[in-house]
Amino acid sequence: MSKGIILLAAGGTGGHVFPAEALAYKLKERGYSVHLVTDSRAERYAGKFPADEIHVVPSATIGSKNPVKVARSLWTLWTGMRAARKLIRTIKPLCVVGFGGYPTVPPLLAATRMGVPAMIHEQNAVMGRANKALAARVQAIAGGFLPENGGTFPEKTVTTGNPVRPAVIEAARQPYVPSVPDDPFNLVVFGGSQGAQYFSKAVPTAISLLEEPLRKRLRITQQVRPEDMETVNSCTRKLDMGADIAPFFSDMAERIGAAHLVLCRSGASTVSELAVIGRPAILVPYPYALDHDQAANAAALAATGGVKVIPQSELTPEKLSTILRGAMTMPEKLAKMAAAAKRAGKPDAASLLADMVEAIAAKRSIQDFKGAGV
Repeated sequence: MSKGIILLAAGGTGGHVFPAEALAYKLKERGYSVHLVTDSRAERYAGKFPADEIHVVPSATIGSKNPVKVARSLWTLWTGMRAARKLIRTIKPLCVVGFGGYPTVPPLLAATRMGVPAMIHEQNAVMGRANKALAARVQAIAGGFLPENGGTFPEKTVTTGNPVRPAVIEAARQPYVPSVPDDPFNLVVFGGSQGAQYFSKAVPTAISLLEEPLRKRLRITQQVRPEDMETVNSCTRKLDMGADIAPFFSDMAERIGAAHLVLCRSGASTVSELAVIGRPAILVPYPYALDHDQAANAAALAATGGVKVIPQSELTPEKLSTILRGAMTMPEKLAKMAAAAKRAGKPDAASLLADMVEAIAAKRSIQDFKGAGV
């Protein structure tokens, strides 16, 4: 018999959905029923999300200065609030947990107005706009990189780390084995929905500058936008090299586990998963991210020595080619980076977050919870 329902709310991107998915598995293990409220973008992830039910509630972001668009967004938010109130009255959740993104605003606002215990989890080192708008209303704030004794609400902030999915925990069991000269070298490249375009241009050019023996060793997994598929595939065919190119990989955790080097952006989930699995990486923060949160996330892992951070403006194809050449000829350096990244990982973050959710659902004081040493 279920202990009750926990309602998770997440925006429809991997950065929001993946931590929610990790928590959902943990809560299900503890006997709770889990419902997810999100938007239509999350459909690609929903197949693996262990929710008993998935709900879509209208929502919108107010990013325009056009008064007509602002009015339309406000009306959509109001409609979403009404729908969220109805949903909460129907399923009677013990707690509502938000993971950021504008689709979390209606259910979290509804919960706080109805007296339902509520909390948010912020993946990044800099709080996003949706969470910032909700932070004053909720009982507790869990943070992936947020400082526990700093920020705007230190009295109710707990640094749990970012929960990672079971697939990541499974990949973390695979030890890092360096690629010695003449062995295949697995390079994994991904950039998220907004950040992949740059890699689609830079990576094939950089690889073309490598000597043929090195190029023949490369085995590439690269996430690209659908509109870039043909261009990137054409380049890899001309270079006569092994490559797996796709807009989305459902087994990305497994591919990272098999990687000798990862080239990617530095979203919070990405940084956390790299650390838990323990793989060396070149992080290229998305330069147009709001509040430069990706740069802050990257800095947190770079401080451990597990990754190298290079601004996009500085990473020319020539420089990337030099980096790849060095990585493929100095396996001992990559092994040290892998070990450093793994030491920074927080594989128990999902359990800590589940503890926190149970505490809030039971209406325990967050101060008592923080005092328990989480």
